[in-house]
Amino acid sequence: MSDRPVAPPGWPAPVRPPGAPDWETTAMAWLLDLCPPEYRTYPAVRRHPVVLARFAVLYVEACQAAVNRGLSEARGGLREVADGLVVEAAVETWQRESARLLGVRRSAGLVEEALRGRRFVARL
Repeated sequence: MSDRPVAPPGWPAPVRPPGAPDWETTAMAWLLDLCPPEYRTYPAVRRHPVVLARFAVLYVEACQAAVNRGLSEARGGLREVADGLVVEAAVETWQRESARLLGVRRSAGLVEEALRGRRFVARL
Protein backbone atom coordinates (compact mmCIF):
# COMPACT_ATOMS: atom_id res chain seq x y z
CA MET A 1 0.00 0.00 0.00
CA SER A 2 1.31 3.42 -0.96
CA ASP A 3 1.17 6.54 1.19
CA ARG A 4 1.15 8.62 -1.97
CA PRO A 5 -1.79 11.08 -2.04
CA VAL A 6 -4.63 9.93 -4.27
CA ALA A 7 -7.30 12.03 -5.94
CA PRO A 8 -10.44 10.11 -6.94
CA PRO A 9 -12.24 10.48 -10.27
CA GLY A 10 -14.09 13.78 -10.28
CA TRP A 11 -11.51 15.50 -8.08
CA PRO A 12 -11.06 19.15 -9.19
CA ALA A 13 -7.86 19.68 -11.20
CA PRO A 14 -6.79 22.89 -9.35
CA VAL A 15 -6.85 21.09 -5.97
CA ARG A 16 -3.91 18.97 -4.87
CA PRO A 17 -4.81 15.45 -3.69
CA PRO A 18 -5.69 15.05 -0.01
CA GLY A 19 -2.54 14.63 2.02
CA ALA A 20 -0.28 16.43 -0.47
CA PRO A 21 1.58 19.47 0.85
CA ASP A 22 -0.69 22.54 1.06
CA TRP A 23 -3.63 20.61 -0.35
CA GLU A 24 -6.07 22.35 2.01
CA THR A 25 -4.88 25.76 0.79
CA THR A 26 -5.60 24.78 -2.82
CA ALA A 27 -8.95 23.31 -1.74
CA MET A 28 -9.97 26.51 0.03
CA ALA A 29 -8.99 28.68 -2.94
CA TRP A 30 -11.02 26.48 -5.29
CA LEU A 31 -14.03 26.37 -2.96
CA LEU A 32 -13.98 30.14 -2.54
CA ASP A 33 -13.99 30.52 -6.31
CA LEU A 34 -17.20 28.45 -6.43
CA CYS A 35 -18.98 30.74 -3.99
CA PRO A 36 -20.30 34.28 -4.27
CA PRO A 37 -17.61 36.91 -3.61
CA GLU A 38 -19.26 37.92 -0.32
CA TYR A 39 -18.30 34.59 1.20
CA ARG A 40 -14.68 35.77 1.26
CA THR A 41 -15.65 38.38 3.86
CA TYR A 42 -17.15 35.92 6.37
CA PRO A 43 -14.54 34.92 8.99
CA ALA A 44 -16.31 31.64 9.86
CA VAL A 45 -16.06 30.60 6.22
CA ARG A 46 -12.49 31.80 5.64
CA ARG A 47 -11.03 30.26 8.79
CA HIS A 48 -12.68 26.83 8.74
CA PRO A 49 -12.16 24.68 5.64
CA VAL A 50 -14.97 22.22 6.43
CA VAL A 51 -17.41 25.08 7.00
CA LEU A 52 -16.37 26.59 3.67
CA ALA A 53 -16.84 23.24 1.95
CA ARG A 54 -20.35 22.88 3.38
CA PHE A 55 -21.22 26.44 2.26
CA ALA A 56 -19.86 25.69 -1.23
CA VAL A 57 -21.77 22.42 -1.59
CA LEU A 58 -25.02 24.05 -0.50
CA TYR A 59 -24.42 26.96 -2.86
CA VAL A 60 -23.84 24.63 -5.82
CA GLU A 61 -26.98 22.69 -4.90
CA ALA A 62 -28.94 25.96 -4.88
CA CYS A 63 -27.57 26.71 -8.35
CA GLN A 64 -28.72 23.27 -9.47
CA ALA A 65 -32.21 24.01 -8.14
CA ALA A 66 -32.26 27.31 -10.04
CA VAL A 67 -31.21 25.58 -13.27
CA ASN A 68 -33.90 22.95 -12.80
CA ARG A 69 -36.50 25.66 -12.30
CA GLY A 70 -35.23 27.50 -15.37
CA LEU A 71 -35.54 24.34 -17.42
CA SER A 72 -39.05 23.60 -16.18
CA GLU A 73 -40.26 27.15 -16.89
CA ALA A 74 -38.27 28.03 -20.02
CA ARG A 75 -40.65 27.03 -22.79
CA GLY A 76 -43.80 28.31 -21.13
CA GLY A 77 -42.27 31.41 -19.60
CA LEU A 78 -40.24 32.61 -22.56
CA ARG A 79 -42.45 31.89 -25.56
CA GLU A 80 -44.30 35.20 -25.11
CA VAL A 81 -41.08 37.23 -25.19
CA ALA A 82 -38.84 35.28 -27.57
CA ASP A 83 -39.19 33.24 -30.73
CA GLY A 84 -38.89 29.45 -30.76
CA LEU A 85 -35.20 29.41 -31.73
CA VAL A 86 -34.28 31.70 -28.85
CA VAL A 87 -36.33 29.63 -26.40
CA GLU A 88 -34.64 26.42 -27.59
CA ALA A 89 -31.23 28.09 -27.27
CA ALA A 90 -32.13 29.03 -23.70
CA VAL A 91 -33.19 25.45 -22.95
CA GLU A 92 -29.94 24.13 -24.41
CA THR A 93 -27.99 26.59 -22.26
CA TRP A 94 -29.83 25.44 -19.12
CA GLN A 95 -29.07 21.82 -20.06
CA ARG A 96 -25.37 22.54 -20.51
CA GLU A 97 -25.29 24.37 -17.20
CA SER A 98 -27.07 21.48 -15.51
CA ALA A 99 -24.42 19.05 -16.77
CA ARG A 100 -21.61 21.36 -15.64
CA LEU A 101 -23.11 21.74 -12.18
CA LEU A 102 -23.41 17.96 -11.77
CA GLY A 103 -19.64 17.72 -12.12
CA VAL A 104 -19.00 20.69 -9.86
CA ARG A 105 -21.28 19.22 -7.17
CA ARG A 106 -19.43 15.91 -7.32
CA SER A 107 -16.06 17.66 -7.06
CA ALA A 108 -17.16 19.87 -4.17
CA GLY A 109 -18.57 16.85 -2.35
CA LEU A 110 -15.30 14.96 -2.72
CA VAL A 111 -13.34 17.93 -1.39
CA GLU A 112 -15.72 18.21 1.56
CA GLU A 113 -15.30 14.50 2.33
CA ALA A 114 -11.52 14.86 2.22
CA LEU A 115 -11.60 17.91 4.49
CA ARG A 116 -13.64 15.82 6.93
CA GLY A 117 -10.84 13.26 6.97
CA ARG A 118 -11.67 10.77 4.24
CA ARG A 119 -8.67 9.48 2.31
CA PHE A 120 -8.95 7.85 -1.07
CA VAL A 121 -7.03 4.80 -2.26
CA ALA A 122 -5.79 4.02 -5.73
CA ARG A 123 -7.68 1.28 -7.52
CA LEU A 124 -6.25 -0.77 -10.32
